Amino acid sequence: MRVGNRLDGCPRDGFIKAIGPADAIQKQFSEETFEERIDCSGKCILPGLVDAHTHPVWAGERVHEFAMKLAGATYMDIHQAGGGINFTVERTRQASEEELYSSFQQRLGCMMRAGTTLVECKSGYGLNLETELKMLRVIERARQELDIGISATYCGAHSVPKGKTASEAADDIIKNHLPRLKELGRNGEIHVDNIDVFCEKDVFDLDSTRRILQSGKDIGLQINFHGDELHPMKAAELGVELGAQAISHLEEVSDEGIAAMASARCSAVLLPTTAYMLRLKQPRARKMLDEGVIVALGSDFNPNAYCFSMPMVMHLACVNMRMSMPEALAAATINAAYALGKSHTQGSLEVGKQGDLIIINSPRWEHLIYQFGGHHELIDYVIAKGKVIYKK
Repeated sequence: MRVGNRLDGCPRDGFIKAIGPADAIQKQFSEETFEERIDCSGKCILPGLVDAHTHPVWAGERVHEFAMKLAGATYMDIHQAGGGINFTVERTRQASEEELYSSFQQRLGCMMRAGTTLVECKSGYGLNLETELKMLRVIERARQELDIGISATYCGAHSVPKGKTASEAADDIIKNHLPRLKELGRNGEIHVDNIDVFCEKDVFDLDSTRRILQSGKDIGLQINFHGDELHPMKAAELGVELGAQAISHLEEVSDEGIAAMASARCSAVLLPTTAYMLRLKQPRARKMLDEGVIVALGSDFNPNAYCFSMPMVMHLACVNMRMSMPEALAAATINAAYALGKSHTQGSLEVGKQGDLIIINSPRWEHLIYQFGGHHELIDYVIAKGKVIYKK
């Protein structure tokens, strides 16, 4: 990503109309009227941040599980004891749509104030058709009513429901969930962009994952799924075989999987918060970058990894995954947009692209990453589609 100096930008009608030296922009638009002119002297203008992986619609916090993890319990220990996803599923099923929307709206507000202008939002805490649709309706309502951009993901294969095998759960999704999503999409009631599966040992195996993802692709959904997180599953190789847009986690990806993803231009969505909070080994970001993989970043916001802040994600990526600051910024903007299939309209400051940007109160953009936890004081403005949606 190239970062320029002493440049002005001019968003108009929701899109970027011009970028260039300040005096040239002022001359070009001297006769124009704008709702607001912002003096960015001594400040930096950056693309709005893109969070490529979140689970933001749920009820029932899991702060008690954080204490369990600190005492040495693993993710799967908690999961098999009835906690983890299953704990959240029960409470999300019980919650009303209005309750879910209220908490979701608050979480999106926190993300937006931390500089995020486009966020991927998953369902996945229902595991039955009724609750998955309830979550997707909540996401659709936010897409319609709020200023932040949303890429919606159906993640009904987040876990195997109690009483079913992985194969039975896959059958239910293929025969019942996906046809209903197709119908609702055709009617304009719900818009879903991506399909996700948690491909993991003792969750969804490669065969079940393949069947679900291919069926989702057949109804027009982009493949964007969890793979190779806790065990080496050859999920990366499967994703390339199926034409996946992106694969998330990848802590246990093979060398062959990395090479295949690079050749196929399949994005790796890395989640440094998850590795940090679960004390997992870090994804091999350096090897992926060196081999030409398109590396994106996400917060993995969920009850198990409670982080709203992409600036903090970038900091962790630099410190723990040895990414440079320019690499981290690209991974949290243009590459994250690519992972969502939106790099042609979002993720960078280019004429014709959507006017999503942030203005930080520093002459050096690196402070957004360098100041760990300092983003609230740094971010002066968040602008989406040319509209100021946050002002400090």
